[in-house]
Amino acid sequence: MENFLSKLKNLSTRSNGARALQRSDNAANRSPKPPSEAVQKVDRPASIARRIKRLQLGKLHRQPLFWVALALGSGGALAVGVWAIDKGLPDVSDIASFAQNGTLTIKAADGGVLQQLGPATRQKLTIKQMPDRVVKAFVAAEDRRFYQHNGVDYQSIVRAVGSNLLARDLVEGGSTITQQVARIIYLNQDLNFGRKVQEAFLAQKIERTLSKDQVLEKYLNLVYLGSGAYGVADAAWVYFSKTVDQLTLPEIATIAGLPPAPSDYSPLVNLQTARQRRDIVLERMLEAGYITASEVEQARVQPLTLKPSAPKKLYSDTPYFTSYIQQQLPKLLSKEQLEAGGLTVETSLNPKWQKAAEKAVQDAVKNIGPAEGFKQAALVAVDPRNGEIRAMVGGTDFINSQFNRATQAQRQPGSSFKPILYTTAIATGSSPYASYLDAPLTVDGYKPQNYGRKYNGWMTLRDALTNSINLVSVRLLIEVGFDPVIKLGNNLGIRSKLLPTYSLALGASEVNLLEITNAYATLAAKGIHRESHGIRRILDRKGNVIYTTEVKAKRAVDETTVAIVTWMMQNVVNSGTGRAAQIGRPVAGKTGTSEEARDLWFIGFVPQMATGVWLGNDDNSPTWSYSSTAAEVWHNFMTTVVKGMPPEKFPELPKLDNRKGSLKAKPVRPASMYDGEAPQPESGYSDGYREEEQWSEPAAESSGGSADSAPAPEAAPEPAPEAAPEPAPPQEAAPELPPAEPAPPSTTSGPPQTEPLN
Repeated sequence: MENFLSKLKNLSTRSNGARALQRSDNAANRSPKPPSEAVQKVDRPASIARRIKRLQLGKLHRQPLFWVALALGSGGALAVGVWAIDKGLPDVSDIASFAQNGTLTIKAADGGVLQQLGPATRQKLTIKQMPDRVVKAFVAAEDRRFYQHNGVDYQSIVRAVGSNLLARDLVEGGSTITQQVARIIYLNQDLNFGRKVQEAFLAQKIERTLSKDQVLEKYLNLVYLGSGAYGVADAAWVYFSKTVDQLTLPEIATIAGLPPAPSDYSPLVNLQTARQRRDIVLERMLEAGYITASEVEQARVQPLTLKPSAPKKLYSDTPYFTSYIQQQLPKLLSKEQLEAGGLTVETSLNPKWQKAAEKAVQDAVKNIGPAEGFKQAALVAVDPRNGEIRAMVGGTDFINSQFNRATQAQRQPGSSFKPILYTTAIATGSSPYASYLDAPLTVDGYKPQNYGRKYNGWMTLRDALTNSINLVSVRLLIEVGFDPVIKLGNNLGIRSKLLPTYSLALGASEVNLLEITNAYATLAAKGIHRESHGIRRILDRKGNVIYTTEVKAKRAVDETTVAIVTWMMQNVVNSGTGRAAQIGRPVAGKTGTSEEARDLWFIGFVPQMATGVWLGNDDNSPTWSYSSTAAEVWHNFMTTVVKGMPPEKFPELPKLDNRKGSLKAKPVRPASMYDGEAPQPESGYSDGYREEEQWSEPAAESSGGSADSAPAPEAAPEPAPEAAPEPAPPQEAAPELPPAEPAPPSTTSGPPQTEPLN
């Protein structure tokens, strides 16, 4: 037995460079052996290999007796075996970036953790951040000779074997802390001889690569300590709701006693067993000289007071955003990569701006919503320079509703869609000073109206956009055509289906907040479209980058057109319906209100940030609010964003003389079009449209009665709700009314459109 242990010890010694060098020095002092003897020694491994092959013992390497025989063989053969095993071991240089299998860690732009799912260490500490007494407790409990061995402690192995034989049970293990690190990172928990051999070799390889402190740091951050706690910082929080530096001696000893059987020794499972383990650890700390006998006695009599908490970051503080990120992963990674886990997702979220966004939304719903009839809100901010999502709030109560109103809610944008129409018109060569008639219009039986049925006669496109005039927008759409507007909307970032109907001019086609904000971000980027995204990089469990977002910049519209439209949109904020969004620097934006004020929007931008805000109700019920409230929420958020952000000016209005368009208009040719009211048949009906069902009395005007400052006066059937990626909140049934707008000739008709008035 002693000879066998001596051979095992020599096996360890051969893998240590310093000791090998010492052996070579000793050998140099001995007299050289005859050449024939040296040759014979070299030939022995080959001779053994031939014998094994002849005896067909190829599979015996899986048996313990094979390794015993090999250990008792010659030094040369043993060296060959050591070399072969060592060559087959994994590279340990990537140990610093290790992440557990099956975990998902989502990080913010500043590197802070937003959420961790699976068996993840939620709070990692450096060895210097760990109290000395915590470190010593684990060394005493798990590996008292940690600082003396080189990864494998043969004395501990002998002692453990003896204890287990005497007890006829597994009462003591011989694995060192370094072996446990090797097992956690590279191996599994299978109890077989082959795995133990690998573990021993890996431990020695790790100790040749890392210092003792580095090994301890990895161990104390990765060891599983029960109840979902990985590492001592997690355990301190899960069991006692404390940071590591706040732990008392008995609490430290309790945690240090958990590694051999975390489920059995957990104080949350069996308090009495946990106390017994605590006392064993205290005794071992006393034997090691880390604490005094009086400290042991005091610790034993102290009550073990538990204060359980869920692991940190198990539940996200930004749930709408982190859920959105998780939904994106299957689009970017293979099924095998997702199943392997150990992923770290680096996102673009700015934590400071995210908190400002959440506060702006919560304050609006809590303080303004009850008086103005809305119960939900959403906000999203996109960096025009790279398409990164910097803040996202999809609602006010994720626990009760996981429906993300920033990405999944399809709502009518109202007049916030008009900048897309006006951009198309300017791109075809129109001037912002071109005059259009604001007067009653009937086209193919469709009768759009301004708020309050007020009309201004001839007015410029700039003034019409500033004051959100519906009649001018419809006339402009007829002149430009459906196809150019839809195509440009898609190029700017709208992914939802835009319907070729006259009410498209008034924002009747449903979109979600993220995509229309992305369209505004394209305008802020001088016409360069970059798809909005929240993921920067994805790393696997070894720290290798397996996905990097490569943003493709594509010109959606010419820069001159964007400069003109941006100049027009600034006037909306300076003197039009978006005055509540002013923040003391140039802002371009647009308000929007759907029929009966069901949806309230403001989307605006500075050169460095585009932000969209939506207010409304999940059941699509009317509000008695105004789009200026959405502009106010935008203002409250953006005042935080621009702090410390140098002001940038928008491009100057370019010269308009002899300007040529970059797009070609495709005018609509209506079957019938009238300035003023269309003639009515005696029956009182026109093209299946009943006049008396078109109108409802408008609410009192506010802020001068601008188009985006009050509920719309027109009632019409709701469009059918579109399917969301996950079930949307229940929608209120639409009234059974005839369609407000027959589809124009030679176009594809869609569902009946509810017409936003502004």
